[in-house]
Amino acid sequence: MYAFIIRRGLMVIPMMLGITLISFFIIHLAPGSPTDLVTDLNPNASPQAVKRLRELYNLDKPVIVQYLLWLKNIATLDFGVSFSMDARPVFDKIAERAPITISINIIELVLVFATALPIGVLAATRRYSLFDNLTTIFVFVGFAMPTFWLALLLMMVFGVWLNWLPISGLTSLEHDQLSFFGRMADYARHLLMPVLAAGFMSLAGLSRFTRQNMLEVLRQDYVTTARAKGLPESAVIFKHCLRNAILPVVTILALSIPGLIGGSVIFETIFSIPGMGQLLYQGVMARDYPLIMGMLVLTSFLTLAANLLADVAYAIVDPRIHYD
Repeated sequence: MYAFIIRRGLMVIPMMLGITLISFFIIHLAPGSPTDLVTDLNPNASPQAVKRLRELYNLDKPVIVQYLLWLKNIATLDFGVSFSMDARPVFDKIAERAPITISINIIELVLVFATALPIGVLAATRRYSLFDNLTTIFVFVGFAMPTFWLALLLMMVFGVWLNWLPISGLTSLEHDQLSFFGRMADYARHLLMPVLAAGFMSLAGLSRFTRQNMLEVLRQDYVTTARAKGLPESAVIFKHCLRNAILPVVTILALSIPGLIGGSVIFETIFSIPGMGQLLYQGVMARDYPLIMGMLVLTSFLTLAANLLADVAYAIVDPRIHYD
């Protein structure tokens, strides 16, 4: 197992090089220049000032030279300086917002997994029942409903019409004057709609995959044998069926980790949550190359790490799988 992890870890290096190379060139295919946002809005910007600005950011050099310079810096974990007006290091900007996005995604992931698994098991063991039919409708709605539309619907119903929940931000204006439990409740009120909007589609998909895998396992001969031996139904389901049915779910769950970061762009922008998703959106709109590349490196690393995590989780969940 350790040799497998080391081999997969070494494979990350060429894969990261390929991902960053393609991403860097695709970003530079967009027309215009990042300095246009600064110089076009400033009537006093002279051609000499524009030229010095391009030289400052190495934009006057060929793209391959820019990539090699960026690669040299990234090898020392130097993500560069943002092109935005604050000119702050990219690493500091990402590190400042990462805890918010990671916390929201962990909460979402735990809630989705804790909810989807029992729903899928119950739907499979009560096939064609009222509960199964209701969850089927729920899955279709979850797959068909775009996240941004659901977010806007939740804001309209619970934030505007009912006035139960705040529609934007992470805290209230009086947050600092609240007690500890009051601040926790304030966080929960602000995060309820974003977590629900972000996790709705994942919940629908994961519960459906769990149901389908459970149905396939329930047809196996060893399950029939276990029932014929007189084992309690709970032992058959949770001891013999669930562990085998959960294998594809582990893969989907692990591979959904980088997707959570991508999904953060939508709900953090809509709900004005100062996380990594909102930062990436602002970077794309401002053509902030160092910031975009920094976020892409982080997302790519999470994707590769999630693949490795899925393989390791396979071996943990199913003892029949060996990588030696």
